[in-house]
Amino acid sequence: MNALVAQPPSPSLPLHLRYLPRHVRLLSEDTPANTLAYDAHGQLLLHAQASGDPAHPAEPAAIAVQPVPAFGLSAPRECLSLVDAHGKERAYIPRLDALPAPCRQAIETALALREFIPTIEAITHVSSFSTPSTWQVLTDRGPTELHLNSEDDIRRLGPEGKSLRITDRNSLQYHVPDVDALPKASRKLLGRFI
Repeated sequence: MNALVAQPPSPSLPLHLRYLPRHVRLLSEDTPANTLAYDAHGQLLLHAQASGDPAHPAEPAAIAVQPVPAFGLSAPRECLSLVDAHGKERAYIPRLDALPAPCRQAIETALALREFIPTIEAITHVSSFSTPSTWQVLTDRGPTELHLNSEDDIRRLGPEGKSLRITDRNSLQYHVPDVDALPKASRKLLGRFI
């Protein structure tokens, strides 16, 4: 009968990473720049060991992966997992900004394709200062109109609450990275709702 034997945690890893499964690769600042790349079909590939057993490494294989942030709203660039087509975690990234530039850019591109969240650059007009209200906004993808059902559809993000996520009645989400960076007229209009 095989008994499970607990492996002692590695003292060199931070506490929350000490029990990372062996088949999950940790990507950090010392990760080779060619670890992540896109193939000819636009699929993000992780160049990793095909075998999950580090004691018997096989030839490197390219595994198609997709980045999944653990905390998509509060910390979208921290604690990311790279999962394969079967949903199996293949790699873990504690901080995206710690990766070498080519790897970081590959992940940011994959996240941008996955997350269609326009950034509001200015609010030009609101139909009413009570809800429901129709807003005319300028986004990084051009001018658009959003319909706000309730003030509850505006959520503050981050510890300081300067970042906002706005959900319209069609469940489309918009992002305001920094309220203070909006033009003064936009801040004044937004101030009536938050």
